[in-house]
Amino acid sequence: MLFNSIAFLLFFPVVCLLYFCIPAARVRARNLLLLASSYYFYMNWEPAYALLLLTSTVVTYLAALGISHFHSRLCKKWCLVGSLVVNLSILFLFKYYQFLATNVEAAFQAFGVGMSLPDFSLLLPVGISFYTFQALGYSIDVYRGTTPVERDFATYALFVSFFPQLVAGPIERSHHLLPQFREHHRFDYGLAMKGLRLMAWGYFMKLALADRCGLYVDAVFNNVGMHNGGSYLVASLLFPFQIYGDFAGYSLIAIGVARVLGFRLMENFHRPYLSCTVGEFWHRWHISLSTWFKDYVYIPLGGNRVSRGRNYINLLVTFVVSGVWHGANWTFLCWGVVHGVLLCVEKALGMGRRTYIGLKKWCHCALTFVLVSLAWVLFRANNLSDAWQVLSGIFTRPGKPDISFAMFTELTLALFALGILLVKELCDENGWRPALMRRRPALLTPLYLALMAAYLLLFGVLGGDQFIYFQF
Repeated sequence: MLFNSIAFLLFFPVVCLLYFCIPAARVRARNLLLLASSYYFYMNWEPAYALLLLTSTVVTYLAALGISHFHSRLCKKWCLVGSLVVNLSILFLFKYYQFLATNVEAAFQAFGVGMSLPDFSLLLPVGISFYTFQALGYSIDVYRGTTPVERDFATYALFVSFFPQLVAGPIERSHHLLPQFREHHRFDYGLAMKGLRLMAWGYFMKLALADRCGLYVDAVFNNVGMHNGGSYLVASLLFPFQIYGDFAGYSLIAIGVARVLGFRLMENFHRPYLSCTVGEFWHRWHISLSTWFKDYVYIPLGGNRVSRGRNYINLLVTFVVSGVWHGANWTFLCWGVVHGVLLCVEKALGMGRRTYIGLKKWCHCALTFVLVSLAWVLFRANNLSDAWQVLSGIFTRPGKPDISFAMFTELTLALFALGILLVKELCDENGWRPALMRRRPALLTPLYLALMAAYLLLFGVLGGDQFIYFQF
């Protein structure tokens, strides 16, 4: 079920109504309602894959019970290892096996050796990387002793499957979200209005910005050979805003939906394109994933508590893993390597320790945006050949962008939405808010929601396109 679908716009109010009709003191009944709603939400894509979600839930639940039960450090470790092996094996089978098998066969054929591995071309379950990492994070936290074991299976199953953030995050931590399922959430009008405002802005970023940009970006990147450097340049400058509007928009809707119900999800994006360095970009972009890799990959490798050379290796390994997490394609791996190298260069130059102000700040923001945008080409391209053709073509195949009159209209609307986004983010970054908005938010919220709904109905792309990160 997509957030930008009629089905969800009917589903969500019904869940809210039923949830708040149950007395706040009856926490377990409410949790069971949310659990059933979450599985229904997920099963709208492929009902059979709910078994994978349940398997991951059962395995990590039992592993955590085992970790808390045994006193032997070795037994605890084997429980954790079992949880990691089962979950990562499922993830590997569905997401990476076919890619690895294809490349192994190609490598052997290059040496004249015929090899044929079993074919498991399976449909990638929606959100498998997200809920797998969330469940594994819980197992690791219980093993470390930073999170108490959750003995109620229904409560833990809801933590793994909570529908607002189930398929594309934020990837929540157990110490933050699990305790909230034991709280008494009473309907709060102010909180609900704040949640609706977040949802409205998320829908704006998705429907008015991301999907408009996507009309041109997809036309170019899916037919690279038919375009010139001018088209490549325009598409490469639009894609950063397509993916930002798409993914940050989803996260805002998810946070808003949870807020209406009384739950607090972590911030996932914090105006990333106002970053002065690539390192700062990763403190602002997909925060839940970048902090997950920091806590469960980078720090266990030694983090920055090792020699400089080893620290660079740790950074590279972390970002290679991050790239591979995004998908089974050489483009994602190379994208991770590029970001790892850029971070190593910044660390070597000491850029992360500097404070930038005035014109220097905006020059560094512009440079960071250019570097990140060039790396995004690897992320968006269908293969390395297309990525190279786009990157080289920008500089070697100049020409007027191929933009029809109809596409010009679409891009004009996209640029208008981008202008609104830029103004809002600059105001938020600098703490600028009109006095009336500070004094009378309750009065302005209904007007804001009505104007946003009207704008989206008139100028939003209402085709119900899937969110980009669903494929990860």
